[in-house]
Amino acid sequence: MQTAAAPSHRPVRVLHVITRMIVGGAQENTMLSCALIDGSRFTSELLTGPETGLEGELHTESRARGVVLHVESSLVRAIHPVKDIVALWRLMRFMRRGRWDIVHTHSSKAGILGRVAARMAGVPSVVHTVHGWGFMPGQPPAVHALYVFLERLCARLCDTLIVVAAADREDGLAHGIGTPRQYRLVRSGIEVAAYRDVATSSAEARSRLGLPGDAFVVGSVGRLSRQKAPLDLLEGFARLARELADAHLVIVGDGPLRTAVEARIAALGLTGRIHLAGLRRDVPHLLRAFDVFALASHWEGLPRVFPQAMAAGLPVVATRVDGAADAVEDGVSGILVDVGDSAALGRALVRLASDPELRRRMGAAGRARVEEFSAERMVRQLEDIYAALASQRVPPPDG
Repeated sequence: MQTAAAPSHRPVRVLHVITRMIVGGAQENTMLSCALIDGSRFTSELLTGPETGLEGELHTESRARGVVLHVESSLVRAIHPVKDIVALWRLMRFMRRGRWDIVHTHSSKAGILGRVAARMAGVPSVVHTVHGWGFMPGQPPAVHALYVFLERLCARLCDTLIVVAAADREDGLAHGIGTPRQYRLVRSGIEVAAYRDVATSSAEARSRLGLPGDAFVVGSVGRLSRQKAPLDLLEGFARLARELADAHLVIVGDGPLRTAVEARIAALGLTGRIHLAGLRRDVPHLLRAFDVFALASHWEGLPRVFPQAMAAGLPVVATRVDGAADAVEDGVSGILVDVGDSAALGRALVRLASDPELRRRMGAAGRARVEEFSAERMVRQLEDIYAALASQRVPPPDG
């Protein structure tokens, strides 16, 4: 039931819920959504599970940015019937005690438990951001059907479904998830200046990574995981390496496939030309070492590394996953290839390596439109959504 506008004497209280705060795109999106919001109008806090991993953690940085962070020990990524029931109950009690005006969930597990808990707790408004759907091609049919069923169910508990890429909206509607009026497109934002206005030179960045100053360098940033398909990237780079003796590949990140990646590098005979930089928090500076940015993902929402690379003036070679075309204009600011086609990815790298002017034009085209992906723009759009929801419902009383 819609009632009078929310009282103006206090900010609207927003609780973000996410399964884990590893170093990743959805997590950085959530951190910035809390840290950059207008505190005079909205107070945002963040609840997450305790798990981190090889990818690193964002608990420390979130707190350093002034984000109030709550850790719920029972909220874990893997399906765990006992912990999941406990997490649902504890989330519901936390939300009821906190008297939040809006609960905003992220990621599949927290998105399901968080939306159910919010409605059980009587939270007036519920928002969920889709950072890429939990169902995807290639899943066992039963798993795919379960994820679709759960998303359909939870969409009914939700006022607004935010997607970071237009393709996710179309995919959701095609699977019967939500209604068109529920969806809002809010691109995942980055702090553009941090990647665009970097004084580090190419030579300095290459020195940090131990690279030859005159090498042709392909760079990638992402987890060493099945989603990011680093083995496909290695195969694509191997094609370039056969044609260009001074080509090097740098992969920034870590994850469960590291051992497999190391083994494949050795098998390809590319030790010394492929560099695993591990977890780094100086990515804006390291991007200056690259001539081309590449990503071979099998699925995505909208990879934040695309606008990061665009802000650095790099052409992008990537797979045509959901969200890729939202950021990378094929043939204009980069080259998109089919998912799993490492040969095409290799050909694209060879093409760019042989054409400096094409690299320059594509890099300039990407940089020219990167403001579309600014964190400030993202947060202003979220504020508009929150304000609209708050104006329709009376938040619970203080105390």
